[in-house]
Amino acid sequence: MKKKIIMALAILAFWSVYYYQNHYNQHSKEEATKVKPKAPMPVDDIHLKKQKFFDTLRPGIKKENARVVEERHELLDIKKQFDDGDLTSIPSKAKQLAEDYELAIPETGIDDAWLDTMLNRVNVLPQSLVLTQAANESAWGTSRFAKEGNNFFGQWCYVEGCGLVPLQRAEGATHEVAKFDSPQESIHAYFMNVNRNNAYKELRDIRAKLSGNEQDLKSQATALELTNGLLSYSERGQDYVDDLQAMIKHNAEFWTDK
Repeated sequence: MKKKIIMALAILAFWSVYYYQNHYNQHSKEEATKVKPKAPMPVDDIHLKKQKFFDTLRPGIKKENARVVEERHELLDIKKQFDDGDLTSIPSKAKQLAEDYELAIPETGIDDAWLDTMLNRVNVLPQSLVLTQAANESAWGTSRFAKEGNNFFGQWCYVEGCGLVPLQRAEGATHEVAKFDSPQESIHAYFMNVNRNNAYKELRDIRAKLSGNEQDLKSQATALELTNGLLSYSERGQDYVDDLQAMIKHNAEFWTDK
């Protein structure tokens, strides 16, 4: 009887050790195959990433604003001639601007309405607004459209082959995401879109009002106001505007307002 008890205890001890080792080894394998979560990016690295992104696009925005300022001065010269009664013919520059900003000169010639509408369209945009939209629309330059098409603003085109076909484009839709040869082309297209598209007339009206109140049109305060004219830029509407405003405020340290 005593031998049987000893034998039973020995067998129990053997299987206990076997089970423990087997369970431990299996657990260790499972732990080893688990995907460890990545450590959050250090704050300094995030700051550097943002700075690099903004610095890449900032010169292009300055170039576009400089172009717009020059065009506006030319329009103001034309308006002065018109007001003084010295405009005897339509200047070639007026014809070019009319074509660029898609606002035909009346058959009767330049008039106050045409000049007012043109001056409403031809004006600067604050860096903080443009850079924020670029960051939002391109996921800080990491989107497929930014990498493959230099498109930082999510702009569409409607001729087959004009851009990149969205991977999740709705059935029956024909639009593509425009492809540009350079970031500068993308920035230029964005300026022209905002400054002449009827969908953003409210933005231009807000800008004209701020200009009339002598507010700095390149300031962060102006950028925040102008976002209210971008409800049509995204299907998300007010949520999109709220996101832009939050981003502008959160990244205030990066804006030069120049």
